[in-house]
Amino acid sequence: MWPDNETEIDFLNFSSVADSVAEIVEQAQGQPVSIGISGAWGTGKSSLIKLTKASLRNLPREEGCRKFVFVEFNAWLYQGYDDARAALMDVIAAKLENEAKGCERATDKVKALLERVNWLRVAKLAGSAASMLMGLPPTAILGELLALGHRFTTGKIDIDLEDSETEETTKGFLNPKAKISPPKEIQALRNTFEETLDELDVTLVVLIDDLDRCLPETTISTLEAIRLFLFLKNTAFVIAADNEMIKYAVRRHFEGVPDNSSLITSYFDKLIQVPIRVPPLGTQEVRGYMMMLFVENSDVEPTVKEKIRVGICNQLRQTWQGKRVDRAFVQGLHERLPPELISQFDTAERLAPIMTEGSGISGNPRLIKRFLNAMAIRMAISNAQGVGVDEAVLVKLLLFERLGDPKAFEDLIAKISAGKTGKPAFLDRWEKAIAAGEKAELSSPFNNDSFFEEWLALPPMLADKDLRGALYVSREHMPLITPEDRLSSEAAKLLTALLQSPEMARSLKDRLGDIPPVEISVIMDRLLDEARREQKWGVPPVLEACLVVGEAAPQQGLRLAGFLGERPASQIQPNIVPKIGDQTWAESVFDKWEQESVSQPVKNAIKLIRK
Repeated sequence: MWPDNETEIDFLNFSSVADSVAEIVEQAQGQPVSIGISGAWGTGKSSLIKLTKASLRNLPREEGCRKFVFVEFNAWLYQGYDDARAALMDVIAAKLENEAKGCERATDKVKALLERVNWLRVAKLAGSAASMLMGLPPTAILGELLALGHRFTTGKIDIDLEDSETEETTKGFLNPKAKISPPKEIQALRNTFEETLDELDVTLVVLIDDLDRCLPETTISTLEAIRLFLFLKNTAFVIAADNEMIKYAVRRHFEGVPDNSSLITSYFDKLIQVPIRVPPLGTQEVRGYMMMLFVENSDVEPTVKEKIRVGICNQLRQTWQGKRVDRAFVQGLHERLPPELISQFDTAERLAPIMTEGSGISGNPRLIKRFLNAMAIRMAISNAQGVGVDEAVLVKLLLFERLGDPKAFEDLIAKISAGKTGKPAFLDRWEKAIAAGEKAELSSPFNNDSFFEEWLALPPMLADKDLRGALYVSREHMPLITPEDRLSSEAAKLLTALLQSPEMARSLKDRLGDIPPVEISVIMDRLLDEARREQKWGVPPVLEACLVVGEAAPQQGLRLAGFLGERPASQIQPNIVPKIGDQTWAESVFDKWEQESVSQPVKNAIKLIRK
């Protein structure tokens, strides 16, 4: 499994873009600069922000050059708890306060800056308090009260409260003395901010992220706070945002403005001097990205992981010259890679074109990672339950489930479940038509989704594949198919015999060996359901049936071992010990029972069988 968060390790060959952003900030030489990193959700904006910060930190610094001070601000974290505008000002002021420690002149400047930030907070709170008096909900000012509470007890904040109702509301925790107009105070804050940066001899780099996760009000509030500090000397703002989400927030903020108004388009553009779009991933990048994910999750040494990552990124920079990132190339980066990792490289080879071209994923790194996580879970279920599932088949079904029309997918599942073989034979003529480059004459509901024809063309062809195993391990998103629908007539007869006459199970062992893995797994499901009704675990008849199925299919034996290990210690009786003692998995069960403090007679039986 792969965590779904940003990283400072470059898996997307974004380092060159991050280095370019860092160079822009460096070359500004103290002049204000604002850089916008745009891209849809999941395309890697957050990782690009992290890489930019790392690149700036790694720049060679000459003596006398200003150092970079970084402020990372995530408006989404404050949503619902605090006003984003005030929160950003607080975060910046707190960072500068920390930088000023040990420098008396700088400390005085930061103190003045904090006072002005407090003034702006109080000004907003006063307006909110007045609104509350007029009957508006008080929840909007709770965040302000929490943020300001400790400040009101440690110092005095002067503010001009001309409204008598507001003055009465705020009496007791504000000191209404000086009459200061908001425009003058805002300009004074900007001046104090510049003076603070000069005194500290730093360039402030503010990294804004996750705006596209915020509600429209929070998005606009954050952008307004950015505007307050924007275009001041020795500042650089790097803002990651989805342009479409910004446009939506502006539309909501300026109600009544037509969708095609230039205001909507230019609002964000006016804040940004240098727009940079997250580069889309092609097949080579997606293949390299997936291979790096597999390497990251492997057991190879960290130095080998880094060697492979650097090698892939270097190769990706030369793909315009015809260089390829494929299994052969990555395997050649290190002499001895685990066989299972090389097998995963083959998986990446097969999936890369689908992940790049498939509508609904289109090379989106976050969606690719989530898809791989879902696939990994289902393959793990398949392996744990002894269900033989073709990985390529599972991938194709998972793509349809996630990207196709839900009604069409439900119809596909229903048709597979209704058949005796688990084969979607009705797809045959459509698959052949698509393969021949012809138009497929689709019926409802499959003709309602343009993705379906694209999906039909993806390998492998499914018309002649038994899909029951793939459906069985996908039950968290699909309706559970009844055992009668999943079992062949022979498997159904065996299941009935095992349930009705479990003591005769030994005579059925050879016939069980001819049953497909997916049907064996279903049979064990039903037997274990029956076994859960037992309250005393000596040698109940159902145990014999479970043992025979486990011997016919060793993977099912491991399932039985897990089941027995979970039985309450008080239910375990001594006579079960010799019954299971010759099973290959018995030792693990005995160890578990001893840890669970089974009775002394059971422990004695285990000791005897081990001798």
